[in-house]
Amino acid sequence: MRLGKLPPDVLERLLAQLPHVDARVAVGPRPGEDAAVIAIGDARLVVTTDPITFVSARSAWYALQVNANDIAAMGTEPSWLALTALFPPETNERQLDALFSQLRTACLELGIEIVTGHTEVTDAVVRPVLVGTMLGLAPPEGAIGSGGAKVGDVLIVAGAAAVEGTAALAAEAGAALSAAGLTAEQIAEAAALIDDPGISVLAASRSLRSACRPHALHDATEGGIATAIRELAEASHLGVRVWLGEVPLLPITRTLCAALGLDPFGLLSSGCLLAAVAAEDVGDALRQLRHDGISAAKAGGFTPPGPLLALTERDAQSLPAFDRDEIARWFEAQPR
Repeated sequence: MRLGKLPPDVLERLLAQLPHVDARVAVGPRPGEDAAVIAIGDARLVVTTDPITFVSARSAWYALQVNANDIAAMGTEPSWLALTALFPPETNERQLDALFSQLRTACLELGIEIVTGHTEVTDAVVRPVLVGTMLGLAPPEGAIGSGGAKVGDVLIVAGAAAVEGTAALAAEAGAALSAAGLTAEQIAEAAALIDDPGISVLAASRSLRSACRPHALHDATEGGIATAIRELAEASHLGVRVWLGEVPLLPITRTLCAALGLDPFGLLSSGCLLAAVAAEDVGDALRQLRHDGISAAKAGGFTPPGPLLALTERDAQSLPAFDRDEIARWFEAQPR
């Protein structure tokens, strides 16, 4: 199979085979949902899991960020992490020290405690593979999730699209970018996006929730913002009309994608949070996000069940669909 996520239709078919035996599972596994919700008495435990396989540098820091994002995208504060770390035999103690230093830094940044996990040296991997399971307690008003958008809601995009993919390509494909005409300064600018604006959506989630109660939230990750919009609409069983030209996109991302022949709307986008917000709350939401230093835009709206459309000044076309992330497509095409 191709690199990247399983195709949505395959995943949906496989998930349909799983039993549902515990009524306390309020939100279980389904395409487009960021995390599960488990009812424990009056509390709601929000749980997610994500691996780090693409990025070798700062992999431990990445593991905390992307897992925390899934909890934040449920309108919940991330609190606890269980971590499985698999290392190839050539790993040395200096590398382990560096990894645990990253974990310490990220835990302090996000206020997260590692509570359990597993470490193993194995020849089943060729580079470190980290798999995190993040947990948090939903606020009294409950988790938000991806499936609650309503007809007439406005689509807000908080954060710039493809920041993660831009930084990852700068870190992993510098030679190809140089050959494509980017300067060393441009490559450094792209790589620096990993820290500023960064790939966390926790601040955006907090900002939105301080301004209003979004009907739905979704973290844009693999497959880019177009895939995330598609997942949000499908989870809510609605249509959507999107102005992709309104989505925040940094100039360096446009430059890098043009150089490599990539579509930025299908490129890794951790750091970008989608929200379905009632029309009367949009002004407050945008003002709060911008007050908090987060780029934000009104990029579309939700319609009755029907087509998923991308709008331009000239026409309306189907929202782009990506069967795998653009970064996976690019790496797969490179000579081995």
